[in-house]
Amino acid sequence: MASNLSLAGPTFEQNSTGFGVGTATPRLSWRFLATDGYPVDWQQTAYEIQIARGGKSEPETHSVASDASVLVPWPSAPLKSRESARVRVRTFGRSDGQPVEPTDWSPWTVVECALLSRDDWTARPVAEQTTELIDGPLRPVRFRKSFNLDGKGTVDRARLYITSLGIYRAFINGREVGDHCLAPGWTSYRYRLNYQTFDVGHLLNSHGTNVIAVEVAEGWYATRLGFRNGRRKLYGDRLAALAQLEVQFESNESFSVVTDRSWSSQPSAIVRSEFYDGEVYDAREENPDWNSAQESSSGSWAPVQELEFPNAELVSPNAPPVRITEEVKTVSVHKTPSGKTIVDFGQNLVGRLRVHSLNKASGSRVTFTHAEVLEHGELGTRPLRNAKCTDEIICTGTEVVNWTPQYTFHGFRYVQVDGWDEEKDGPLSSNLTALVMHTDLTRTGWFTCSHPMVNQLHQNAWWSMRGNFVSIPTDCPQRDERLGWTGDIQIFGPSANFLYNTAGMLGEWLQDVAAEQFNDGKNGCVPPFVVPNIISDELWPPTPQAEWDDVVILGPWDLYRSYGDVEILRRQYQSMLAWIDRGIQRGPDGLWDPEIWQLGDWLDPTAPPVEPGDARTNGTLVADAYLVRVTYVMSQISAILGEAEDAERFSTQHDQLKSRFQYKYIAQSGLLVGDSQTALSLAMMFDLHATPDQVKVAAERLVDLVRLAKFRVATGFAGTPIIAHALTKGGYPQIAYRMLLEKSCPSWMYPISMGATTVWERWDSMLPDGSINPGEMTSFNHYALGSIINWLHSSVAGVSPLSPGWREIQVRPIPGGTIDSAEAVYETAYGRLECRWSIQSGGKVFSMDLLVPPNSRALVTLPSDGLSAGHNSSEGRWVGSGRHQFSVPFDWTALSSEWPPKPRLPFMRRPQPDNIA
Repeated sequence: MASNLSLAGPTFEQNSTGFGVGTATPRLSWRFLATDGYPVDWQQTAYEIQIARGGKSEPETHSVASDASVLVPWPSAPLKSRESARVRVRTFGRSDGQPVEPTDWSPWTVVECALLSRDDWTARPVAEQTTELIDGPLRPVRFRKSFNLDGKGTVDRARLYITSLGIYRAFINGREVGDHCLAPGWTSYRYRLNYQTFDVGHLLNSHGTNVIAVEVAEGWYATRLGFRNGRRKLYGDRLAALAQLEVQFESNESFSVVTDRSWSSQPSAIVRSEFYDGEVYDAREENPDWNSAQESSSGSWAPVQELEFPNAELVSPNAPPVRITEEVKTVSVHKTPSGKTIVDFGQNLVGRLRVHSLNKASGSRVTFTHAEVLEHGELGTRPLRNAKCTDEIICTGTEVVNWTPQYTFHGFRYVQVDGWDEEKDGPLSSNLTALVMHTDLTRTGWFTCSHPMVNQLHQNAWWSMRGNFVSIPTDCPQRDERLGWTGDIQIFGPSANFLYNTAGMLGEWLQDVAAEQFNDGKNGCVPPFVVPNIISDELWPPTPQAEWDDVVILGPWDLYRSYGDVEILRRQYQSMLAWIDRGIQRGPDGLWDPEIWQLGDWLDPTAPPVEPGDARTNGTLVADAYLVRVTYVMSQISAILGEAEDAERFSTQHDQLKSRFQYKYIAQSGLLVGDSQTALSLAMMFDLHATPDQVKVAAERLVDLVRLAKFRVATGFAGTPIIAHALTKGGYPQIAYRMLLEKSCPSWMYPISMGATTVWERWDSMLPDGSINPGEMTSFNHYALGSIINWLHSSVAGVSPLSPGWREIQVRPIPGGTIDSAEAVYETAYGRLECRWSIQSGGKVFSMDLLVPPNSRALVTLPSDGLSAGHNSSEGRWVGSGRHQFSVPFDWTALSSEWPPKPRLPFMRRPQPDNIA
């Protein structure tokens, strides 16, 4: 045996379960496990995969001499639609340079294909029979079909393949199918429509009547979307269900039920359900048996109409679904100065309420209005703009139990409740629960340190990611927007990829980016600002934008760096080429046309509330810096894909553009035109200077500007994610720590000092006096400016990927400020990475504990010259898998003597007390 090493069951593609994979040849990955630490320097040399298919008595065995354990090729014949197979793996390797016994076989894991061809579908979408044109929101619709399985024997397997034009819930014999929320999710519906696969055998009755029922609401398909009052029915004006139930019996007989004109429909008791305005449930119109095998006790069922089969590609997604992932209890209930009842859940979150019990007279109404903050004691609804964010129950005189809105979600910490009498209806504190809802990604990364407010900052960024990863990566979850802004995820991507396994979700979303780029009349060049694109050309004419549109290159690149999946680069390559070769509008020098207005360093703190793009850094400079960067990345991607001609072309272009950038913006000294923190940081992080001496001057000037700004944030979207990295790269990590811990506004600590539990859209979303920022665009849950956590991971805790997929890991913690310990844990594709350090022995010793996963290695650089002889601390030392302890001399006293760095003040100004967290 290879020490105590074992394997988790294999996974397939970026699918979280292996159930319903959308390819006939799913790639396999396996992770290494150990009960008491990984073996020393264990490297895989070969693997064996066993695959049991169909009725074969013996599994196939495939032996491969390879050190690969992530996304290895499917070794067997391609799977067919609906086919399943059992798969297990074992590995051979060397530990500490010596051959060891192979691991035990992993547990068997089942992989099952979804429907791989349109020809596999016999169902047709069904909708209400109506000719009425509805101007406002569409009322949810219920569909139903009865069937009988008598005489067919024991059910061996049953699968429900289902999607909708709208969002749906499905039931069999009154029991809900699955635990998905807002299914099938939001995609570019004209081109790609998700469907789900469910195992439903346990829900069927072998004898007697069965009923399959589906309820469909507007969802993103038809609801009002977008700011400035938005637009309705962007994808269609008919709500429809598309479902295919396939049953296989032990006798080999089969049976199916598909949506067709034999189904019936009736209006839902949910009379209105919209994302922005909320849901209204009229209990008086409820038909309690609508989804069960019992005869309907109320309501009439009407014939349905078959619609044309969708033109869009039907996709079985790798991304996990939206689910309820947590329940949050009430923290307090109180009255506002105006006498309103407010429920506080203590955390700004995204989801919906559950009302445990309510029994009021027929026709009585109870409303729940959601908001993120209070303003002067009252519910702060102004940032919602035109979104009402209000759910309502119309009572029937009998008890409503465990009610929750089904087809909407809200961003909120506070809920104003109207129509509830606590003396008669019971205490709100025990009757309301908040249900946290987001795409159910697998958590992979954790960070903590000795500073409570820094921990809260990381926690806030984590909550903001949860709240804004609702089917797609969005910008805010509360107001009349909630759109997939490309720039936001472009800058937050590396942080997101650490916190969660985003490979499936962001990989799917990037396919939508490419679909809309190539199909929306822009000559296959310019991606929309938001994907899926719901912004009209009249409202916001299509304009190529650096940083935002660059997501077509930098998004796949970040996924490749995080997960090592070269296929994401190959799949998105034509999208990248279209953007960089034809989409970017260039001037005579090959850089950006300066006539194109750029969003640039969006939300610079000095920008007025009504002009968030009015930054102190020139937008064209930001765009040009990004152009040099993405050209370099394209040269790397082309080389990885074996596109030698493109690799050479982009490498040459990069050198030319870098020289032109230097000529246009960089003085011989290394200072930059514009002389802003963002400009200097971009030049340093994108390697735009010509010489090390220029970099040194730029770093010194960046420090000077940070001190002049009194360590308050002076950067927007372009500068904020990188300024701490730039200061650290330039040799000034203490200045980065001082910025991190500044509490005066604008700063990362200011919102926390104001009680923030998520990252704000603006540094001053709430003013010190408790007033909400007067700007129209104000959110209290917006992850972009939380991208500082990438620096917490890579510099404070000290871990980052050195090669794609974290197979080679850089471990380089840099202590500073008043933080004397930190740790990061990351579940790599190979196994668990742990890095913990602390200052010990009265500040004289730096001690670090490191766990490196099998089949990978780490380059360790310690913050001193105390490495053993023959190793240079600036270069670091390589270590293999296993647990490693490091302890080196460290002078915390000398570091502390430099703390805190002082601001630069005009001579006529009196020094102010430090405001440091």
